[in-house]
Amino acid sequence: MQPSTTPSPTPEPPRESMPNPLLTSETPLFVVFNAASGSRDAERSQAQMREILASAGRAYTFFPIEDPKQLHAIATRAAAAAEREQGAVVVAGGDGTINCVAEATLQTGRPFGIVPQGTFNYSSRAHGIPLDTEKATRALLDARLEPMQVGLVNDRIFLVNASVGLYPEILQERETYKRQYGRKRHIALWAGVRTLMRSHDQLTLEIEHDQQREVIRTPTLFVGNNPLQLERVGLSEADAIDRHRLAAVIVKPTGTAALLWLALRGALGRLGEAEHVRDFAFKRMTVRAARRGALRQVKVATDGEIHMMKAPITFAVAPRPLMLMVPQVPEAIVSPA
Repeated sequence: MQPSTTPSPTPEPPRESMPNPLLTSETPLFVVFNAASGSRDAERSQAQMREILASAGRAYTFFPIEDPKQLHAIATRAAAAAEREQGAVVVAGGDGTINCVAEATLQTGRPFGIVPQGTFNYSSRAHGIPLDTEKATRALLDARLEPMQVGLVNDRIFLVNASVGLYPEILQERETYKRQYGRKRHIALWAGVRTLMRSHDQLTLEIEHDQQREVIRTPTLFVGNNPLQLERVGLSEADAIDRHRLAAVIVKPTGTAALLWLALRGALGRLGEAEHVRDFAFKRMTVRAARRGALRQVKVATDGEIHMMKAPITFAVAPRPLMLMVPQVPEAIVSPA
């Protein structure tokens, strides 16, 4: 079905403005550290961070996460402490941990720092934050602030991407494989291929974005909020984030062989040239089932975490950016190994 113009588009929420927080060499750091794995690498990274901050005379407080179920409560405590003490919140962890701590920090308006510990680390690499724990920690000591766009899907934020359909299934399969074989990038990629090789349902969705409404059929609807990830797979709307927009990616109905071919094109940075893929930028998009009564509960992935959400699903740019701590001299962006 061709897009049609609607007479009364959904109004965009106003962009909130608030004073930028002050960040100096005296700003105390409140560090949420995901030590739930209990690995020697995690212990070594935490000790390394403590030594660097102590040697620099920087005031800091660690909030270690020993149990993943504690994440939300601890993130909230750290953000509240930073707001009370005029400090900055720092998170050391992977995408899921970063997302949760960012959500708590966004509500306070305090500076937000990242020491990456994940698999793909798109948020860090897109802003020149070193992937090495020592370098990333040292970069916090004289960091500057840079506004970072935040995406919303219903009441949850996302920094990298959000999706419905096939992509959440791939993520669930990936986590199963990681628990069995370790958190390695090639394990994640192999799990994705295995998922693509199975048969998949096609979703029939009504989507309303900006001034258009249309009905689509797709195995997956993907929304990107990270220019580096979009650029790496070769999508034409990689600059959407620079224009304060999100990028929607729709895969047209296709079979298993074509999906595998699309995955390969994405790995080669040529996904945008594929005839089965369409992408466009938007500020706000609402997704409903085309048939009334269907899709009352929708499986949604946000930054690698899976949630069940009530339909309709609304994707939007958050009215307030996250004030990200970035290095004075950003590290060169490199492709993942």
